[in-house]
Amino acid sequence: MPTPTTEALHVPAELPVLPLRRSVLFPLTLQPLAVDRPVSIESINRALTADRMLFLTMQQADTDDPQPADLHRIGAVGVIRQMVKAPSGGVHIIVEGLARAAGDPITREGLQMTARLKAMPEEREQSIEVDAYVRSLRELIDRAMNIASGLSQELRGIVMNIEDPLRLAYLLGSLLDMKAEDKQRLLEEDRLLVKLQAVAGVLNREIALLELKGKIESQAQQAMTQAQRQYYLRQQLKAIQEELGEKEGAEIAELRERVEKAGLPEHVATVATREVDRLERMTPASPEYQMIRTYLDWILEVPWTTTTTDRLDPVEARRVLDEDHYDLDKVKERIVEYLAVRKLKGDMKGPILCFVGAPGVGKTSLGQSIARAMNRKFVRISLGGVRDEAEIRGHRRTYIGALPGRIIQALKQAGSANPVFMLDEIDKMSVGFQGDPAAALLEVLDPAQNNTFRDHYLEVNFDLSRVLFIATANQLGPVHPALLDRMEVISLAGYTEEEKLHIARRYLIPRQLSEHGLPTGALDVPDETLRAIIGQYTREAGVRNLERQIGTLARKVAARVATEGAAPSPDAASKDTPAGAPAAESKEGAERAAEAAEGAGRPAEGGPAALQVTPTRIEPGNLHEYLGPPRIHGEVAFRTSRPGVATGVAWTETGGDVLFVEATLLPGGKGNLTLTGQLGNVMQESARAAVSHIRANAKELGIDPAFLDGHDLHVHVPAGAIPKDGPSAGVTIATAILSAIRKQPVLQDVAMTGEITLSGLVLPVGGIREKALAAKRHGIRTFLLPERNQPDLSELPEEVRNTMTFIPASTIEDVLRVALPAPVPIS
Repeated sequence: MPTPTTEALHVPAELPVLPLRRSVLFPLTLQPLAVDRPVSIESINRALTADRMLFLTMQQADTDDPQPADLHRIGAVGVIRQMVKAPSGGVHIIVEGLARAAGDPITREGLQMTARLKAMPEEREQSIEVDAYVRSLRELIDRAMNIASGLSQELRGIVMNIEDPLRLAYLLGSLLDMKAEDKQRLLEEDRLLVKLQAVAGVLNREIALLELKGKIESQAQQAMTQAQRQYYLRQQLKAIQEELGEKEGAEIAELRERVEKAGLPEHVATVATREVDRLERMTPASPEYQMIRTYLDWILEVPWTTTTTDRLDPVEARRVLDEDHYDLDKVKERIVEYLAVRKLKGDMKGPILCFVGAPGVGKTSLGQSIARAMNRKFVRISLGGVRDEAEIRGHRRTYIGALPGRIIQALKQAGSANPVFMLDEIDKMSVGFQGDPAAALLEVLDPAQNNTFRDHYLEVNFDLSRVLFIATANQLGPVHPALLDRMEVISLAGYTEEEKLHIARRYLIPRQLSEHGLPTGALDVPDETLRAIIGQYTREAGVRNLERQIGTLARKVAARVATEGAAPSPDAASKDTPAGAPAAESKEGAERAAEAAEGAGRPAEGGPAALQVTPTRIEPGNLHEYLGPPRIHGEVAFRTSRPGVATGVAWTETGGDVLFVEATLLPGGKGNLTLTGQLGNVMQESARAAVSHIRANAKELGIDPAFLDGHDLHVHVPAGAIPKDGPSAGVTIATAILSAIRKQPVLQDVAMTGEITLSGLVLPVGGIREKALAAKRHGIRTFLLPERNQPDLSELPEEVRNTMTFIPASTIEDVLRVALPAPVPIS
């Protein structure tokens, strides 16, 4: 039966506290301690002036200035047996643990930490299980002593002579490699049998580790002996080959020949020859042999001097660009200018361009067209998610499995030293603990430095000045400022409906017909149908979703053709055409099919399989049979039909979009303002500035100031799950608030943008082109913008300028005169 210990030691009511960091003192054991913290030295001094006794307990938090809350409540009462002052100002002491105790409470005043103690007697259980564990522990210690020669042999005698199971558990607990938390749990455990079980488990683990360590050392010794034997035999074989007059190995001879014929630059050839010489002196069994062999393969496969001949005809280049892409005149003019200068001055370095625009506007495909126009190879790497500097510069050869960075790998793939090199999604890079890839790109994209680009793996200079680098991004905000400074930024805004119509007619429809195995003219899509697809099934700045919808139409037609078979003649149109989709037998349909064929660069007759297929005409009335019900509905009129709602426009990563700002008044309030809709700090400040301006100018705006003081104001910007920020919604928020106060709806076809100040000025904002295009897509006819943004209107397509009214505003009053005419006095 377990019986509590009747300990002779009387635990004092209070003792100084010595906090222990990552250490536990067990009763019945000795422990050396190095003490240098002021609070610990103060506790030692107080103990020395009394009975040399301390309460020692472990910290829960690793802090240099522990507080009572940082300490475990259960510790050990100990007595200082020896003390030596250290030269550094601290002290070295040897403490003997006397008994377990609990400090409750532990207090601290200045440097004096004191614990009121409560004795915690420990049980000494006399049972067969306890005796069995004691015998097992002795056997384990004896086994460990036989395995590990470095252990003191005196430990065996000490363990064998200990009769007290509790003392044995604490002694082994202090000697074994246990975590501090496990030692604390061992001290706090009341049951002797559990203490012995824990110590036995740790001791078994240590023995297993010792046995494994010995096995590994034995295997390493055997492997070393085998390697030495192989080296000796290979040296003998080499000597025999020399006596027989045999030449160097065929592999080395082949490498030397490749180095000589590769036409490497002088500094590269020198490095390659040196590595071949090193390889010759090595045995193939050496780990470094294969590393050098791989390095030489990379040296010989990188296109150091291989280039393509540029097509320096600006007229032909412009023709190729126009053939591949509609509009994008600014980019095309920049490429033509570069070629013209190259034609006049042959050693001009390649420009560093950065295309910024929404997804689907043609950034990546434009790079391919530029390469085709210049007669260069095209290579692309995606930087999205890259967070390691070695992805750009490569790993050093000291690492196992090292390779060059993506720049050199892409050049090897291109097989040319002057390709058009696209760095896709440059705004999606991030910083990791391995380094900043944007910092590594600074040298790559600097024309003054990239002629001596040095990859960590190759460790020789490579000339990147002949490469035409084109970066792409959806937004410039995340791009490193120093990196942005090295690039010429060209914005690619979204397309208007008319531009999308031309792109679909000239490029998307012919491409989808070809990809789905349909002959030219198999799909007859009138302009009205394309406009319906653009307006009712897609709402985007680019044309990616538009092409996806056209692909759906092509699949439906392909399924019909494959199921019913190709039409034997035009007379079978009524048979082969599904209900609601009559055949295009008219002159208009034939002309449209011919235009599509001409845009695709192939004749109107025949096709991938030379089928004679009756054209399927898709009308707006039966479009839902192919694409389902319309997904997008005009909501501007519905949303702004009630007071307190104003239409703003916002710039987003996908181009531009409209933004509805809602405001409502809550009677019985105190003039408080509530903002919802995941608004960022800048947007919240814009809302507060708008409210402050309205309050300060209430009388001029026809509002009784007492009316505002008696109502709370709630401003909400849907959709609530999407974060929003920026100052450009300031005038929209002010207009929505005034609309709610006046109970007067904002004109339905009016949208606005601009930052508002406390004095009511309307300041300029960015993204006017994208915002205007978004307003046009949503049916907005009147667009209010800051007066200082008027020069930006010149960048808008003529179609937008001709179909929308743009009204400049310098103050909020200018906005209100248009959006909220005929003010209604509020009292």
